[in-house]
Amino acid sequence: MEKFQYRSRSAQGRQIAGTIEAETEADAVAELRRRGLTVTAVDLRRARNFGGGSSLFKMGRVKGAKGKARGRIKSTDLAVMSRQMATMVAAGIPILEALEVLSEQNENPRLGMILQDVCTDVRSGKDLSSAVGKHPKVFNNIFVNMVSAGEASGQLDIVLGRLADYMEEAETLKGEVKSAMTYPVVSLGLVSMISLFLLIFIIPQFQEMFTSMQVELPKLTSTLLAVSNSLRNSILYWVAGAAMFVLTFWAVLRTEKGKRARDWCLLKMPIFGPLFVKVAISRFSRTFSTLISSGVPILGALEIVQNTAGNRLYSEAIATASEAVRGGDTLGEPMARTGMFPPMVTRMIGIGEKSGALEQLLEKIADFYDQQVRSTLKGLTSLIEPILITVIGVVVGGMVMAIFMPIFSLIGNLNK
Repeated sequence: MEKFQYRSRSAQGRQIAGTIEAETEADAVAELRRRGLTVTAVDLRRARNFGGGSSLFKMGRVKGAKGKARGRIKSTDLAVMSRQMATMVAAGIPILEALEVLSEQNENPRLGMILQDVCTDVRSGKDLSSAVGKHPKVFNNIFVNMVSAGEASGQLDIVLGRLADYMEEAETLKGEVKSAMTYPVVSLGLVSMISLFLLIFIIPQFQEMFTSMQVELPKLTSTLLAVSNSLRNSILYWVAGAAMFVLTFWAVLRTEKGKRARDWCLLKMPIFGPLFVKVAISRFSRTFSTLISSGVPILGALEIVQNTAGNRLYSEAIATASEAVRGGDTLGEPMARTGMFPPMVTRMIGIGEKSGALEQLLEKIADFYDQQVRSTLKGLTSLIEPILITVIGVVVGGMVMAIFMPIFSLIGNLNK
């Protein structure tokens, strides 16, 4: 029998450290789990550096420490990491050892180095939530608070699994919205570039021909030539004006009023406005449901949802409802008074509060609006294509007509 030192958490969230006798480390972990403890670190008592980690991990730290890892950490990277860690913790692997394995095998170098820092903090006695909270650019409030709730309840593996599900669902919905928006943006950009090319390089060549014909130009043709001349003769002023407009617009958007105005415009946009409303409600419902089901108190969950709503008008509505709940009201009624949530959502939330099944009903709301978003995206995709074809036809066809109208007029005069 060997003596092992261990650190763990009880189901109530209390930190417990001590020694245990067992044949192997795996047996020690299994016995501690049978006692209802969540193991954070375990090692032989005679080891000089308790929780010091394997030599392979130390080699990885030295190797990774040569330079600062760069690269973007995506939500999909965090989702994979969370699911892998949930699997290892559920299998009885101590948190510290699971973090060591993840830091060694992670394909994202930057995330691997951050996990090494988290390992160091956990080894020194910090909670996992405190360790990941030191990296707010990677682990947001949702992640930190859910991990904290999982540690306190002794259900860290379940909470990490929910986190992975939440991030995967959010990333899938975000990708579908981006795909639907990319097509019209790219198409309009190409139409604009083609139009500018025609106005600056092609149409001026026809102007010389029209001058030599000495024919009266139609209003459409003279307007097009005037625009072409203005662009050619004042191209620097046009570029400077466009740059000033973009910089001013960007500066306004960086202000709080500018951000709020942008979010208001997004929600009121024709065609796309209802889509953004559905996305905001889906995001609110899924985030709120995930936090509550993970053990985060309702007021704390509302504060997190408020800061991660993605739209300032919805953030303000959630803040108003949160203040009402803090004052003793139920959640459904103040949300209905904000006018930002449909009656179905507020009534289902009210029913969930009364029945004690708030997280389940929020999950159903999120699933419903996710489906609504997907249906809306399909409808928009089929609607956008004919609209873009019409725009291209009007712009390019208008230029062609403006060029050929004087020619047709000249031919008609010659036939008389």
